[in-house]
Parts: sequence; C-alpha cells; structure tokens
Amino acid sequence: MMCPGCFTIQTEEGFCKKCLRELFDSRKVSHLLPFNPPAKDTTGTYNDFTKHLSISGVQIKYSMKLEDTALALTETGGHYILKPIPVGQVLHLDHGPANEHLTMQIARQFFNIAVPANAILRFNDGSPAYLVRRFDVKKDNSKYQQEDFAQIAGVTEDTNGKNYKYDLTYEEIGDLIKKYIPMHKVEVEKFLRLVIFNYVFSNGDAHARNFSVIRSDEGDYLLTPAYDLLCTKIHTPQEADMALHFFKDGTFSAAFQAIGYYTSADFLLLGQKLEIKDERTLRIIQEFKDEKKEVHDLIDKSFLNNTTKGLYHQYYSEKVLRLNHR
Repeated sequence: MMCPGCFTIQTEEGFCKKCLRELFDSRKVSHLLPFNPPAKDTTGTYNDFTKHLSISGVQIKYSMKLEDTALALTETGGHYILKPIPVGQVLHLDHGPANEHLTMQIARQFFNIAVPANAILRFNDGSPAYLVRRFDVKKDNSKYQQEDFAQIAGVTEDTNGKNYKYDLTYEEIGDLIKKYIPMHKVEVEKFLRLVIFNYVFSNGDAHARNFSVIRSDEGDYLLTPAYDLLCTKIHTPQEADMALHFFKDGTFSAAFQAIGYYTSADFLLLGQKLEIKDERTLRIIQEFKDEKKEVHDLIDKSFLNNTTKGLYHQYYSEKVLRLNHR
C-alpha cells in the first residue's frame, strides 16, 4: 500500500509515520473523510464553511482543524486547507487535487524546495481532496506576519485592475526580495530555483500572489514555503509558459527572440539581473537540465489517471529539452 502523503510503499493502509508526524504531530489520523464532497452534499455540511479563497476562479478552499484524531471543517482556528475537486470549464479538473499533490511532492523530494506538509484525502464517495498544513498559523492559533509580493509592491485590483497579480515581473519580485529581506543573497537563490521549477513543471500561474514573505519566530523575514504548485498546462494547455514577464524593461533575451521559448540562457540572464553569481545560477539550472528518472517514477505512482500521467510525463520531458537547447 502507498502512503497518501509521500507515496512511500508500506504494509498498512494510511499515512506513514513521517507524514503523520509532519501533518498531524504524530496523531493517528485517517486519510478518509467521513462525509461527502461539496458537490454531493445534501446535508448543508459546507454551508457555514465556504470561503471565498478561489484560485483562478475555479477552486473553493475549506479550513479544517484537528479534533483529537479527526479532521473537521471549521470557521476559525484552522490549521489545514482542504481543496476538493474544483468546478469550472477547464480540462481534467477531477485530477486537480492529484496534480497539486504530485507537483508539491516533486518540488520537495527532488529539488530542495521547501513546501508545507500535504497529502491526498478521500471523501465518502472515494473522490479526492488535496490537504495542506498551513505554515502561517502557530500552535496557539495566532498567525505569523505574512505578505505576498503584490501586497509588498502595493499592487491591488483598485490600482491596477483585475489582472493586478500579473503586473509585476520576476526581476521586480527579486528586487523586492533584495530590498526587504536582510538575508536576500540566500533567499533570492531560493526564488530563482522556484521560478525555474515552475517553468520546468509547466506551472503557468505563478503570479505575484504566489510568492510571499513571512516573519519567523526569531523576527527574521524569509520567503515562505512554496504553495499552489501544479502543472497548470494539464488543465489549460494554451496558456503562456510563465505567468509573469522576466524583466522589468519588458524585453526578452536574444535567445528567446531567436527560438521563441525560454532556455537556460534566459534563467542565466535572470540570475544576473538578481545579482546571483553565474556559477551559482548555472549550478541551480543544472539540477533541472538532468531529466530525473525518479520524477517519472513518482508521476507513475501518483493519483493521476493514465491520461494525465502521460501529459505530465510529456510536459516535463519537453521542458527539460528546452533547458538543454544550444
């Protein structure tokens, strides 16, 4: 049997010990929810808990808390976010939870990207939901100070219109990291790694609100763990490769202009704009240029169906080829 958190093969059904520790502080919590998903609910279970926390207009999230050894919907004091299957007009939405879970696990297991503990749960009818532990809530239910880069830049719907979160560039986010984070030399490299990851794994919705800064218990300002990582191309195959432009002057690299897509040359130039030494940028890029068998193995293990697994394999391989373009 497979752990619904980290995909570890084990003899018992449910979470492995490591995932129980990271998700639930070692409490024995089931991966099965004792109620139906929102789309099939006839009891009003969700009426008081529906939050206007949508991504791209298709997903509603629910706050959850742990009551002894059971997860329960809650209006306040939630330590988890539950994402059932979204509703909307894009493709393969029934595999949205599995897509996000897989992408977050790939980031963590193979590319040294910090992500919050996460897993796939099952409703009464067997349908999946993505569960993630909140990193902005302390054990006493108080919250860490956190701001995304749209907030930091003062970019809002009132000032910039409905697409405001797409109005920054990755270079401008890097500039804000350098301005506001004392340990920016470390954090800007984390940021570059995440930008490259989003490209290689076809996350075309990595906008300014999907990068944030948090104040630690020690008072330091750092980038938050990565969140909302998924291969969006599976759901919206015609979208742009990247949510934001790279450079604040609006230009593209000579390499991009020559061939029409991003390669290692673009990320090297972005690293230079972010004042990262070339050898360090090249080292990060190299981690993504080597196509990893382990990634393909995890895709095969995932909760995607065969069609979406095939697309995930295909998009990953294509982006690795692009990075290696000469």
